[in-house]
Amino acid sequence: MKYWLMKTEPELFSIDTLKTKQSALWDGVRNYQARNFMMNDMQIGDKVLFYHSSCEPPGVAGLAEVVAAAEPDPTQLDPKSDYFDAKATKAKPIWYCVRVGFAEKFANLVALERIRGEKALHDLPLLRPGQRLSIQPVGKKEFDWICKMARS
Repeated sequence: MKYWLMKTEPELFSIDTLKTKQSALWDGVRNYQARNFMMNDMQIGDKVLFYHSSCEPPGVAGLAEVVAAAEPDPTQLDPKSDYFDAKATKAKPIWYCVRVGFAEKFANLVALERIRGEKALHDLPLLRPGQRLSIQPVGKKEFDWICKMARS
């Protein structure tokens, strides 16, 4: 089992949206490294820190789980989508996405500033200068630590 942090803007897709839907494709990712994580590394059962970004305050809002392996991202073929890619075809898709399922909404957001203040989390990719990747691997120790923070 692997552990991940997946960022989303809550006004576009929040932990509450996932809770209502119960599962959703993590579509619209247009970064090759993040796509490769989904295509090559994510497996059913992997755990996800669901991170709200581009908001005040940013932070981990809850937990999700990978519930289906990567499949072609349908938004790449939809000309009406913001994520349409004219180079992609049904026969040769470029972008892939996993399906995530709702696991838990934290009673209190674990804010980025609180995460920054934890020495145990100093190696978290999220805290590296210039780190903007929307999908990031997380160690089990860091995953468990953030879960413990959320529940304390």
